[in-house]
Amino acid sequence: MRHLISPLDLSVEELEEMLNLAQSVMKTPEKYAHICKGKKLATLFYEPSTRTRLSFEAAMLNLGGKVLGFSSADSSSAAKGESVADTIRIISSYADICAMRHPKEGAPTVAAMHSGIPVINAGDGGHNHPTQTLTDLFTIKELTGRLNNLTIGMCGDLKFGRTVHSLINAMVRYQNVRFILISPNELKIPDYLRKEVLDAGNISYIETSELEKYMPELDILYMTRVQRERFFNEEDYIRLKDSFILDADKMKYAKKDMYVLHPLPRVNEISVEVDNDPRAVYFQQAKFGVYVRMALILTLLELDKKGEI
Repeated sequence: MRHLISPLDLSVEELEEMLNLAQSVMKTPEKYAHICKGKKLATLFYEPSTRTRLSFEAAMLNLGGKVLGFSSADSSSAAKGESVADTIRIISSYADICAMRHPKEGAPTVAAMHSGIPVINAGDGGHNHPTQTLTDLFTIKELTGRLNNLTIGMCGDLKFGRTVHSLINAMVRYQNVRFILISPNELKIPDYLRKEVLDAGNISYIETSELEKYMPELDILYMTRVQRERFFNEEDYIRLKDSFILDADKMKYAKKDMYVLHPLPRVNEISVEVDNDPRAVYFQQAKFGVYVRMALILTLLELDKKGEI
């Protein structure tokens, strides 16, 4: 039995297989429409979510399975003080696989230690968001045709953004990947990521607060929102939330084949006028997430990739 807690739980070869499976699911969905008949996915979401929770549910339903679960801690026995370990022991009797989002870093790891079914980390605090990373990788590969030889700009909240941390960890395994890290000084990437991942791996990167200056160099621009829930001080949030806004004027600096990604939800860091630009692919990216999660469910349940159990 395998779990997915970090994007690094999959080797580069396994990741390639899963992305190929996601592509097959996207192109021939009818082949996979009944493969999970009789299987159940439990969605244990202790934090609010729209895209991640519903895309997991859509993925399982598209595979012919069923879904059960809760969408907030208040509607679960966590409100009564039940531990994650006890919850997953119970859920293991009800479902075949589970996706968990939790505000505490490491909670899905604890769940995996006590679970009788595969556990998928659907986001834990500011730590990891591996299925978003798989979605990001799939999107980049589908649109550019590669996962190497890329210059990737990451803009906004790089300190608390778990999607940024997960994507950096995943992309450093590919050749000739360069990062432009664009943020206010207060929201730079954490020291451990800089020292233990980028510096230790001799990865090329630049830290800057200038978006326009580096736009012409980018193959991918990964925008993130400044997250109110990650701040302890409301004044700091208000001061920084509008620091970096992508608009049509800034897009004029970008290459014709540069793509803008965003894990969503968007607040105001991308102007709605950018939505009509063909290089803005964040809504397509969200759609891709369903196919990726379908492929992940099939992989962790060890179901035949040809559409037969």
